[in-house]
Amino acid sequence: MDIMQQLTVIAQERDLPVEELREDLEEALAAAYKQFIGAREAKEGDITVKITLSPLTAAVGKEVVATLTDPKRQIEITEARKKQANIEIGDFLYVPVNPLDFGRIAAQTTKQVLQQKLRESERTRVQSVFTEKLGDVVTGVVSRREGSSVYINVNKLEAELPRREQVPTEPYRQNDRIKVYVYKVDDSSRRLRVVVSRTHPNLLRKLFELEVPEIAQGIVEIQSVAREPGQRSKIAVSTTDERVDPIGACIGPRGARVQAIVDELYDEKIDVVQWSDDARKFITDALSPAKVNSIKLTTKRNEQGEEENHAFVIVPDNQLSLAIGKGGQNVRLAARLTDWKIDIRSEAQAAGEKK
Repeated sequence: MDIMQQLTVIAQERDLPVEELREDLEEALAAAYKQFIGAREAKEGDITVKITLSPLTAAVGKEVVATLTDPKRQIEITEARKKQANIEIGDFLYVPVNPLDFGRIAAQTTKQVLQQKLRESERTRVQSVFTEKLGDVVTGVVSRREGSSVYINVNKLEAELPRREQVPTEPYRQNDRIKVYVYKVDDSSRRLRVVVSRTHPNLLRKLFELEVPEIAQGIVEIQSVAREPGQRSKIAVSTTDERVDPIGACIGPRGARVQAIVDELYDEKIDVVQWSDDARKFITDALSPAKVNSIKLTTKRNEQGEEENHAFVIVPDNQLSLAIGKGGQNVRLAARLTDWKIDIRSEAQAAGEKK
């Protein structure tokens, strides 16, 4: 049967269970049978169809009655007992029917109902799988592009990587295998939408958790992350065990661990720094690889009356450009990492301002 061949293909593509498929098909055939016998006024559930899939056969439930008034829904008791000796009035007997006899309109109804059921089943499955993965990293394969979005196939389920969550320098070629951060499961519209990200700072956090056993074990902790996707990131780490070097654990033997993450992020540069509750030390390390001469810390109120932490940093004259970074990137990332507003001056500039 052609519809069965289509269903088999759909079920394999969407990885749907055969039992679930059978139940959906039974409901679809019941709707088609209602239309076939002109039972549009019939209440939902008063006609049931049972099927077996191999080969496809169907049977409709008919009520056993003493006097037959509706042959399409009923069967007379004496006729019923020829098929099942112990059946009683009020019971239902399943009588074989041929779905091909339902007619073209009924067949169309079957397809429509079944397609709706398949969409509902897939929606439920997608929601179940990705809700569990929300806030986590999954591995998928780039399957296609549609408009500005890239679609990622994750275990035969599709997730959307919208333009705002893409890194402009990454290629997203078809069949590329990549890791994505499950950012949102949106069920507000008719079509369930799973949004994943390659730009989210938590992608970097989760990649380190996957790559560094000490982080998974809780020995090394990620305190903060600052990221400019595709270009450069800084990550601050600490340890609960003084015998463990948190930076060394993240970098790995010969840099293998951090290099694996750099490769995954298409050569995004990653600085791993030591977190400290001493603000001066933390800011100094965050501005690495630049050297720092001195830091003055102040707290000021902004226009909204909120307190802001400010750090006035002086660096050697030959370190100024390194401390600021290309386009201000180094100081910008350091400020995000430490949650301090950082103002950098060279020794010569500081001396000139003092005068």
